[in-house]
Amino acid sequence: MRTRYISIFILFLIVAKNSFAQTDSVLPKYRSRKIVLATSSAVLTTGSLFYLNNAWYAQYNTGKFHFFNDNDEWLQMDKAGHVFTNYQMSRLMMGAFNWAGFSEKKKLFIGGTIGLGYMTAVECMDGFSNGWGFSVGDELCNVLGTSLAISQEAFWHEQRIQLKFSYAQSGLAQYNPEILGKSFGTQILKDYNAQTYWLSINPSSFIKKDNKFPKWLNFAFGYSAYGMIGGSFNSFVVQDVDGNVLKYDRERRYYFSLDVDMTRINTKSKVLKKIFTAINILKFPAPAIQFSKNKTRFYYLYY
Repeated sequence: MRTRYISIFILFLIVAKNSFAQTDSVLPKYRSRKIVLATSSAVLTTGSLFYLNNAWYAQYNTGKFHFFNDNDEWLQMDKAGHVFTNYQMSRLMMGAFNWAGFSEKKKLFIGGTIGLGYMTAVECMDGFSNGWGFSVGDELCNVLGTSLAISQEAFWHEQRIQLKFSYAQSGLAQYNPEILGKSFGTQILKDYNAQTYWLSINPSSFIKKDNKFPKWLNFAFGYSAYGMIGGSFNSFVVQDVDGNVLKYDRERRYYFSLDVDMTRINTKSKVLKKIFTAINILKFPAPAIQFSKNKTRFYYLYY
């Protein structure tokens, strides 16, 4: 998954969505918003795909469309990334369509699926590249992420179950920097050992409206993996600076923690609401319990 370019596209969406309101004085309210939303979406989508094709795929030969099975790689952390990315794209674009005054159906079936269309286009570009191929596993995860966002908006008109992300340097990127990243910025996107994906559930939204449970408090269930120097297996010997052989066992890790739904914090400030919406993709630092194959560990603060 070309996470660096996908993340750039998500950033574009956040910036564009928060910039649309500047145009309201020129044309009637919703007409101006629809024009800006349609134009911005088309330009950003086309431009980012063009950039992706020239900056990434141009390095590799192209051939006939073919498939590639990468389902066993990275202990499925890359698949979690696909679910997360599509969920966030759908969530943000449905919010933008709602802001622009589109009907509920258009918000769900057009706004909600723009991200899926974009990611499917990326998968198709993979399909023609000799370096990769179209991954059915990736595409199924794309659909899952989009479905999670759309279904909640359709049935509840809110996101009661959210996908979030957290990151902490793993220390493993130095042993395979070409794959795991050479700098802090690239490691955030490429080092799957350092990433955690969260399913953040809001309990108050599932019980009676007059409950005293804090509306902003979520329960979060996380997944990460560690010890991965290569995609499917650790194919070479890792040594420290003194030449000592280091052994890393690939393992899955599961977490339980608390979280904050920033969008449910009451504030009259429109600026703060936009900021809270944007940063709500990140898991709020909090105590956590980690479960893995060989041990259970408690963190006073996990981020």
